[in-house]
Amino acid sequence: MVADLASALAARDPVTAAHSARVTFLAVRLGSWLGWSETRLEALRFGARLHDIGKITVSAQILRKRGPLDEGELAEIRTHPAAGAKLIARGPASGALPFVLYHHERWDGAGYPTGRSRGDIPEGARLLAVVDAFDAMTTTRPYRQALPTSRALGEIERCAGTQFDAFYAHAFLSAWHAGAVADPNASTG
Repeated sequence: MVADLASALAARDPVTAAHSARVTFLAVRLGSWLGWSETRLEALRFGARLHDIGKITVSAQILRKRGPLDEGELAEIRTHPAAGAKLIARGPASGALPFVLYHHERWDGAGYPTGRSRGDIPEGARLLAVVDAFDAMTTTRPYRQALPTSRALGEIERCAGTQFDAFYAHAFLSAWHAGAVADPNASTG
């Protein structure tokens, strides 16, 4: 079932599938760098792979739109964490639920879909939020060009303690500068 969901998303939206693969790579590298156990890393790998599975319910027209999204389109995009959670809630992928549902929550409580903050956001979702945002910023999307890596790293620093759990933001930055999370096949503009 999990492979079927991931395959369906990849067929419908290859951009999201590629994003999920990069986020999984970064998340597991960061978790490893932090010394997470193999059990925690496996849960992180699984959750990262499925974190955007709810986008399967979002209109393809919105996913592929060039240019900024309007308020209604943004509202539809913001349904993907809850939609994904519903898709996996009762099946073999239910272990990914905290990653799928909470990866867009913010440390300061201004995220979605539940407005959780600080320690009420599961730890794995806090780590995932940082790497998800980094990949989103450094990848060209239909609606905007990628940011240079240095600018994306600056945004993570700037948003540590507001958007992101400062511990995971700073851990990501430290791991990046140490070469522990950088993809050797990616450009680092």
